[in-house]
Amino acid sequence: MEINENAALVVIDVQKGFDDEEFWGRRDNPEAEENIAALIDRWQETGRPVVFVRHDSSHEGSPLQAGTVGNAFKDVVEERRGKGTGPELLVTKSVNSAFYGEPDLDAWLRGAARGGAADGPRGQIVIVGIQTNMCNETTARMGGNLGYDVVFPIDAMHTFDLAGPFGWERSAEELTRATAVSLHGGKFARVVSTEDVLKGAAAR
Repeated sequence: MEINENAALVVIDVQKGFDDEEFWGRRDNPEAEENIAALIDRWQETGRPVVFVRHDSSHEGSPLQAGTVGNAFKDVVEERRGKGTGPELLVTKSVNSAFYGEPDLDAWLRGAARGGAADGPRGQIVIVGIQTNMCNETTARMGGNLGYDVVFPIDAMHTFDLAGPFGWERSAEELTRATAVSLHGGKFARVVSTEDVLKGAAAR
């Protein structure tokens, strides 16, 4: 697959609070952080724009609550911030979609990330991070609705087992597959692998 030269990598909520297994439960995809790191490195090596998104929870007791240790980025992300040659942005949010954060992600992607005006055309974004079926999926759906070409490397993210209504429960793996099918089948995004993206984003 081809990754555009100005495609933005959107790294969502890779925060220490998600390591709290007692709060979140069992996760899937232990390779997620390694794949996220590889993609950040490729974007920074090639001068593409990178967006780091942080969830500042306003809920008392949340591992992601603003001002707590868990709110901080994991080392795999923090040690890479500011190391690239391309544009970089920090977005903070308190809801699921990165498009409802500060500063305005859509305006930045259409402007500063591409060296143009804030009302420029919408391009390609690659979404990675935590959680697959929550903030990642919500951002992908909104990005697709806004007209972005959304690429979703499913192995560069993870989620947790979850209980729902009527006694229904689904494993993290089942939720990941459901997200992949919904986004890809519904044409909100192209669900691919990290390897696909790395190959497509190789330096020319």
